[in-house]
Amino acid sequence: MSLSDELERLSGLHARGVLTDDEFARAKELVLSGSVRPIAREFQTSLNSLRRSRRDAYLGGVCTGLSEITGLPVWIWRAAFVILAASFGVGIVLYLVLWLLIPPDSLVERPSADG
Repeated sequence: MSLSDELERLSGLHARGVLTDDEFARAKELVLSGSVRPIAREFQTSLNSLRRSRRDAYLGGVCTGLSEITGLPVWIWRAAFVILAASFGVGIVLYLVLWLLIPPDSLVERPSADG
């Protein structure tokens, strides 16, 4: 999104009353300073590096992959999927969709220094 598009979007939010005058001024300052762009790039980079892990995988490695990207402990992801699975099977469907969409990591065993 270009700078003018972003400023136009902010102006529209301000005109509709979604942003207060103070929020609009701070958001405009952030956009003009260019500090919003690195955050978007960092998110895109981390999202592109999302992989199903083979290291600590119980089923398909989805929870471990999500844990590596978000920094949350893997047990939180596993608990979330179990709780969602108990909610009409939503967790099972979500896990299967993520398992199909997230590529596996290319874990290559490196030779040890011992030989």
